Amino acid sequence: RVGSKVKVKVNGKEKTFDIVGSNEADPLSGKISNESPIGMALIGAHAGDKVNVKTPTGTTAYEVIEIG
Repeated sequence: RVGSKVKVKVNGKEKTFDIVGSNEADPLSGKISNESPIGMALIGAHAGDKVNVKTPTGTTAYEVIEIG
């Protein structure tokens, strides 16, 4: 949900995202909008889930490690 901090593994690397509203989004700072493709895929996910995110460059698999 909005306000969550989500740690994921993607392409062998760990990344942490803050899910925020569209007005606060700043992808370069790790703040992704709940309306973005990644944000929508992670909303409702749980630790251990794997989600596929469809973006203009293709589909990428994200493994949810931790949600805080």
